[in-house]
Amino acid sequence: MSTNTIPQYCRHVAVDAADSPLHIATGAVPTPHADEILIQVAAAGINRADLLQRAGLYPPPEDASPVLGLEVAGTVVATGDSVEDWHAGDAVCALTHGGGYAEYAVAPVGQCLPVPTGFSMTEAAALPEALLTIWHNLYQRARLLPGERVLIHGGASGMGTMGVMMASALGAVVYTTAGSDEKCRALEARGATRAINYKTEDFEQVLSDLGLRNGVNVTLDMVGGDYIQKNLNLAAPEGRIVNIAYMRGFKTEVNFAPLLIKRLVMTGSTLRAQTFEQKAIMKNEIMTTVFPHLENGDIRPVIDSTYPLAEVEQAHARMKEGTHMGKIILLMEQAS
Repeated sequence: MSTNTIPQYCRHVAVDAADSPLHIATGAVPTPHADEILIQVAAAGINRADLLQRAGLYPPPEDASPVLGLEVAGTVVATGDSVEDWHAGDAVCALTHGGGYAEYAVAPVGQCLPVPTGFSMTEAAALPEALLTIWHNLYQRARLLPGERVLIHGGASGMGTMGVMMASALGAVVYTTAGSDEKCRALEARGATRAINYKTEDFEQVLSDLGLRNGVNVTLDMVGGDYIQKNLNLAAPEGRIVNIAYMRGFKTEVNFAPLLIKRLVMTGSTLRAQTFEQKAIMKNEIMTTVFPHLENGDIRPVIDSTYPLAEVEQAHARMKEGTHMGKIILLMEQAS
């Protein structure tokens, strides 16, 4: 599509106040800055961060779009003056600076990836947030190495499924937790050595029985609460524990003796607060190290469900209930 056929206005999802109903509104199509591309969006990924932003608990940066949505897939329709490697008509998936729940969205060029060969737009929209979050936390922060043992909590989430597949493809021995036997078996089929049903099993006891007390090199935790102590107990000497969320709470009583005795590192991060430059480094490393595994089919995102833009409330309800496995995707028109 040439720039002279881009409409002036497009539909997007709007929210008038914290926790108020979502609705479809019309606004101006954004204009890309010099280092941005304009994307006609086919599909947009839904993330728990969107629900937190909607509730007023995760305010966007001052320079970000107030429209929800952190990742999209679609077609490039215009580029900023300094963009050289992207052209109108290219298929792209991107981490946005907000604004993804819309028919048109802009994205910094350093956060844009090609759609892997054979991927639908629905699958491509499931990639950016999970790829960058998992890469940054498991590989840049925790320095996960081939052959090491990694424990990934929330394995059935969009983030968790990507973590299981990426860590397995890059040579780690993966253990994970999920909320049903069916999800556990599905995660084992995607590379986990053992998936533990946290509703019927105590993951600390299961892994201890497997000889992994003091044997987990890296833990990726989005649960927090009482998991914090269990993670410390299971960690190997020189182990690394990374938190990306605290769904069971930020506060708990913890015995930190294992931190000292085993010389552990505890860290955490959010993706959105990091600079465009930091995210561009993540993207470039992913293109070198992870993208070949997307191209050859070793890593393929798990899609839980799709919803048309007008059913965004139902999509958020699906995310909130927490029974999904993989990514929940909004479709703008007839994306596949």
